[in-house]
Amino acid sequence: MIRKAEQTIQSTIACALEQHLLHLHKFVYRLDGDNVRFGLNKDLGFDEKSRNENIRRIGEVSKLFADSACIVVTAFISPYLVDRAVARELHLKAGIPFIEVFVDAPLHVVEERDPKGLYKKARAGEIKDFTGISAPYEAPENPEIHIKTHETDVTESVRIITEYLVANHYIS
Repeated sequence: MIRKAEQTIQSTIACALEQHLLHLHKFVYRLDGDNVRFGLNKDLGFDEKSRNENIRRIGEVSKLFADSACIVVTAFISPYLVDRAVARELHLKAGIPFIEVFVDAPLHVVEERDPKGLYKKARAGEIKDFTGISAPYEAPENPEIHIKTHETDVTESVRIITEYLVANHYIS
């Protein structure tokens, strides 16, 4: 599970990781806002209750994929510790590994990278409940992997995650 408020770079890393694992002939699928928010979760907004339900549903779908021996890479803004804990517990109770990757960057860096101008709109009050601006983001306390994107590029990020998977015998 890749989690963080920096959606663009996070999705880029998730996509690159999925492609890398596919090249290694691994059964892998990526879930992100593009393929979940516009289908399964199109009835949800961005308030706290909707965000809770979004992550709960993603956790359930991820578990189903993983139960079929698929490596599931998720790239979602998951701002609350409790939601991530629920997703982790759901997997662990089913005997399915859960690896949290904290894709991290200082807020000023995220705002500089913002291609859609969403942070600017959020600061101007045009977007309500925007993670990191008008809504909280609770950083992971003990992620298995911590990627600092202001120090690490996409290729290096994929290498770090892949090395973790190999070292911990999730893939060979």
